[in-house]
Amino acid sequence: MGFPEHRLRRLRGTPQLRGMVRETHLAVDHLVMPIFVRPGEQQKSPIPSMPGIFQLSVDLAVEEAKEARNAGVPAVLLFGIPGEKDPRATEAYDPNGVVQEAVQEIKERVADLVVITDVCLCAYMNHGHCGVVEQHGDRFDVLNDLTLDLIGQTAVSHAKAGADLVAPSGMMDGMVRKIREALDENGFERVPILSYAAKYASAFYGPFRDAAESPPQFGDRSTYQMDPGNRREALREVALDLEEGADIVMVKPALAYLDVIREVRDRFDAPVAAYNVSGEFSMVKAAAANGWIDERATALEILRAIRRAGADIVITYWAKDAARWLRS
Repeated sequence: MGFPEHRLRRLRGTPQLRGMVRETHLAVDHLVMPIFVRPGEQQKSPIPSMPGIFQLSVDLAVEEAKEARNAGVPAVLLFGIPGEKDPRATEAYDPNGVVQEAVQEIKERVADLVVITDVCLCAYMNHGHCGVVEQHGDRFDVLNDLTLDLIGQTAVSHAKAGADLVAPSGMMDGMVRKIREALDENGFERVPILSYAAKYASAFYGPFRDAAESPPQFGDRSTYQMDPGNRREALREVALDLEEGADIVMVKPALAYLDVIREVRDRFDAPVAAYNVSGEFSMVKAAAANGWIDERATALEILRAIRRAGADIVITYWAKDAARWLRS
């Protein structure tokens, strides 16, 4: 049987009816808001390539976290911009580092907010790479196994500060196992790991590198982040991270990799996160500023698409705005 017996428009007649039969729902509970934390007090530095997003000193980061929670956002993801950078990323695992301080303050003043910390070294390295570098003339190598020790120390320092989850993003082989062992050895068996399991060497990260002040000073990150042309490799990465002890796995970026999100969702029985990254955010902001598109409608469509692809958790710079839009 076909037309006129089957009229699919019957279920599209009113907003209420469309909502009743909607297959994919976007709720504020699905959202995580990134926050960039820097040293100082009363510091609010705009990020020109990310309109409306700022580097915030710890005191203002706490206020931002409060606002997010009051809007209904359940979690924040902290990125640190250190006062000093060096070849061993010393401030990444300093107990008095900017992220460690921010975690303590946020957990003390916004107790019911889930605080996730990015565990990576690039913003703390003077060369901008995600691990310890050994140079050979014009060539360089990121030393995977030596880097793991520093990543483990960083994760433990975040857990000691009170982080609810740690999120390793450096794409070093074995990083999840190293972090799990380090956490367990230090009494943090209950702290989960949200692994950036399939993180691509993407052109969409440009504005983030402005925000985190972490562009590589030489070369690029293609020797440790994934090739954008690869899909099957992402499934191998996810499988390995789950085997090593990851509790949640992430695909990053989200919008250009919806097929990968769907593959991961279908293949693995574990929570899936997706990062709606800076370039995806900024290009919508730029188009909206020129009057070419409606920011609210476009952002919500993107976030629903990420959910429809299979993401349980969506990390997005629109989290606070989306919470307000969804309420209205």
